[in-house]
Amino acid sequence: MSVLARLSLANRGLVGLLSLVVLGFGVLMLPSIKQQLFPSIELPAAVVVAQYPGASPDLVDSQVAEPIQSAVRGVDGVEQVLTRSSESAATVQVMFVYGTDLDAAVAQVQQAVNRLQPRLPEGVEPTVAQGGTDDIPVIALAATSGDDDIATAARLRAEVVPELEAIPGVREATVSGERDRTITVTVDYARLGAARVDPQALTAALTSAGAVVPAGTVPDGDKTLSVQVGTPVGSVDDLRNLPVGPVKLGDVATVESAPAPATAINRTDGRDTLGLSVTMTADGNAVEISDAVRDRLGDLGEAAGSTLTVVFDQGPEVEKAISGLTTEGLLGLLFAVVVILLFLMSLRSTLVTAVSIPLSVVVALIALYTGDLSLNLLTLGALTIAVGRVVDDSIVVLENVKRHLGYGEDKQRAVLDGVREVAGAVTASTLTTVAVFLPIAFVGGIAGELFGPFSITVTVALLASLLVSLTIVPVLAFWFLRRPAVPTDPEAAERELQAVLEKEKRSPLQRAYVPVLRFATTRRWVTLLIALLIFGGTLGLAGSLETNFIDQSGGTALQGSQKTPPGTSLAARDEAARKVEAVLDDTDEVETYQVTIGGGGGFFGFGGGGDTTLRATVREGTDLEALQDRLTERIKGVEGTGEVTFGAAAAGFGSDSIDVLVTAPDEEALRAATDQVRQAVTGTPGVGEVTDDLGVSAPRVQVTVDRAAASARGLSGQAVGQFAAQALRGVPVTRLPVDGEPQQVVLRTGTAPTDVDALRALPLPGGATLGQVASVSVVDGPVQVRRTAGARSNTVSAKATGSDLGAVTAELTSRLDALDLAAGASYSIGGVSADQAETFADLGLAMLAAIAIVFLIMVATFRSLVQPLILLVSIPFAATGAIGLLLLTGTPLGLPALIGMLMLVGIVVTNAIVLIDLVNQYRREGMPVREAVVEGGRRRLRPILMTAAATIFALLPMALGITGEGAFIGKPLAIVVIGGLISSTLLTLVLVPTLYSMVEGRKERRAAKREQRPAEEREPVSA
Repeated sequence: MSVLARLSLANRGLVGLLSLVVLGFGVLMLPSIKQQLFPSIELPAAVVVAQYPGASPDLVDSQVAEPIQSAVRGVDGVEQVLTRSSESAATVQVMFVYGTDLDAAVAQVQQAVNRLQPRLPEGVEPTVAQGGTDDIPVIALAATSGDDDIATAARLRAEVVPELEAIPGVREATVSGERDRTITVTVDYARLGAARVDPQALTAALTSAGAVVPAGTVPDGDKTLSVQVGTPVGSVDDLRNLPVGPVKLGDVATVESAPAPATAINRTDGRDTLGLSVTMTADGNAVEISDAVRDRLGDLGEAAGSTLTVVFDQGPEVEKAISGLTTEGLLGLLFAVVVILLFLMSLRSTLVTAVSIPLSVVVALIALYTGDLSLNLLTLGALTIAVGRVVDDSIVVLENVKRHLGYGEDKQRAVLDGVREVAGAVTASTLTTVAVFLPIAFVGGIAGELFGPFSITVTVALLASLLVSLTIVPVLAFWFLRRPAVPTDPEAAERELQAVLEKEKRSPLQRAYVPVLRFATTRRWVTLLIALLIFGGTLGLAGSLETNFIDQSGGTALQGSQKTPPGTSLAARDEAARKVEAVLDDTDEVETYQVTIGGGGGFFGFGGGGDTTLRATVREGTDLEALQDRLTERIKGVEGTGEVTFGAAAAGFGSDSIDVLVTAPDEEALRAATDQVRQAVTGTPGVGEVTDDLGVSAPRVQVTVDRAAASARGLSGQAVGQFAAQALRGVPVTRLPVDGEPQQVVLRTGTAPTDVDALRALPLPGGATLGQVASVSVVDGPVQVRRTAGARSNTVSAKATGSDLGAVTAELTSRLDALDLAAGASYSIGGVSADQAETFADLGLAMLAAIAIVFLIMVATFRSLVQPLILLVSIPFAATGAIGLLLLTGTPLGLPALIGMLMLVGIVVTNAIVLIDLVNQYRREGMPVREAVVEGGRRRLRPILMTAAATIFALLPMALGITGEGAFIGKPLAIVVIGGLISSTLLTLVLVPTLYSMVEGRKERRAAKREQRPAEEREPVSA
């Protein structure tokens, strides 16, 4: 690799110019890099949602959910199918294996649903959706709707949506929450009977109303004209005049166009509102979109005649995170430069070394731009971590060049010899650090999605730093480093060189280190015993570590839910929600709040379930956990609020939920198994808020038709159900373009019954009542029916109240394993516990793969199998400092900390490579093993300490969480790397030379014996 230095020195002007061009290009394209809070994550799932109005959960399950799950189960790449059947709706979640071609898989799901469509109940039209984090709105607005939400929605679509969609980077702006306008046809069966019109004829007339039939074509001279037959219905009056047998529709029914009854209520800061969400394109910039929307807010609200309020905005969070991490990165850069300056005691040398930082970072930013990756918490954290590591190669190169200049060598020779001596070592050390990120490409799940861009960023920055150290640093060293004055007399020059070497040996660092190294290489078994004791202590400390998945991300978003007893009416839920709103309104930390009653929602069709959703934006700097505890206590004191729970990390990746999925062949076995599992979960220490849906039931009215009684009155069971549906909710019969907009036509019968007795008295055609042809009773039924892979299932959910998720999961698993579940029943742990177990296993394998790759690189570097094994000893001792610092700071071992451990595999062997490479050079020159080890350790002490200290101090701001931004990911990672570097550096300087001297010393003694034997054989024997 030293050939790069020779080429660079031969073309110094070109190298300098190219460096300036790269820096200039980086500065110009930096504003064009898209900014997000997290990397774009495409969920390996699709969801099928089907509405079945008026149907009970078990009916929805048998007639809609089960057929859909059977149809989609055979799609390629499907890992699991989950169904949830609730009142009037089915949700089928199709989970794919990571790495599946989602576009093709979702297309197959859509085809399967389309084939099934004719066999589903009439009116059930499933929709298939698939999305990822890019589908989360970049900004969500609430628009006051006043008394007419339909008119407000029309104004928003006409005045606001086009303006928002014109903003660069905006993909779509959508209005939600308004009611549809419907045409209600209320039939008077007495008039219908008097006119002798069959009720079925009425339905047929409405279904065919306004139908236009393409009849074909007709010639007209030299033209051919298409023929369409039919009379469009353009107004309510047209519908009233629709002929139904001998009469008009208006003679036997009232026909009115009005907003449909509300099924959901949305309020913001106590006022009725509509939702307005803005999503961005793949290359959109969340900060720029947020600023543009906020700048237009006043004018847009005035144009629409509505007050627009921001209820969710990624922009400020992204901007704050980027600003905070940039600050930590710049502070790290400053600390690293100061460390280098203190070691080198030369401003010129420090600047030459530090130039690798901006160049490497700019190259990494260019890679983000060209790879269509965003600047987010993960990639910014990667750049901050890279700041300390990218100077390592330049430090080693420059320190060696400076040493050669100090020996009085010619400047060009000093630069070339200095680079040549360490080129192989810095190349191998950088490649080992880069290689550890290769296995992350094969890690699935959230870890792979989150840390894929992180790995790319660090890899590019490190490779750039290697290139800078072998090309630009030699040129800058040639230009800016001064050669000390050297006497012309050879003897004087030699005395000057010896004086420099003696001064170097008398430095405080070497006077402290060399005696320790001599002791370690002399008392090797003592050194080895101490190392083993340290390693044993490390294993003991590891058992004390708390574990989690990802820490809570903080922020200013507070989310909660309100549960009311099953069967509670929308009006009663509204009243309960208003009581919670009063508490939120009276809380100083809450800046704005929003409640959504009904709807079931949930991002991408997941979650929901009909609870009232509470969202609030709180003041900057608020302790979310303390606030949620205070709100929970205050709301508990308010009567009639139901069960209200808050979660502080509603918008983050952190989670504390533990789910136990219970499956069984039938409901009876499922209920028994669920009770057993729930008791086990409740009795587990560190677990709270245990819930399950199976134990919850909702009252419903069961109408059982007496076929004989109905038949005697000329009615069938289906007809009775049809007439009951018309009276209760109305039956959609067609959709017509009335008054310029498509409207649903709903067939109703009189006034809807207000209670069960009124339902029994519901009049039917022929003079009978519903109670005369059917039994009407109130029964209990499930709130929802869940299935997993076709089997009945239920989820027992709980919250981990402590920070040690691993210990809680282990205890829970032990208790569950001891259960004797009902026949055919089984359980599996899900939620964040399953995510943690899967990710830890994947990263464990990735760590083993990384060690193997590092070993191969070192074998290629040293052309030896034994020496790389000696260097690998650094890796377990890196865990000593990492685990110790995690315990000292009270930081759990989670996903970010494991990524830090993975990084350490590559980082800690770099110092050992640089050390052993020089020792091998001395041995090739004929130096004995012990002298080569001591001399190599002495010469490499300063660059090893410099590189370790620069990395440690560069990561210090992130480890301390100075700005607090991205601390839930960056802080554990930085703590692990700092702790691991401290312990591994100290042990590398002592233990690696000791092991090397033991192994190579034994080889040297064997070689000496082999040489001695032939010499003895050649000696003459006296007669």
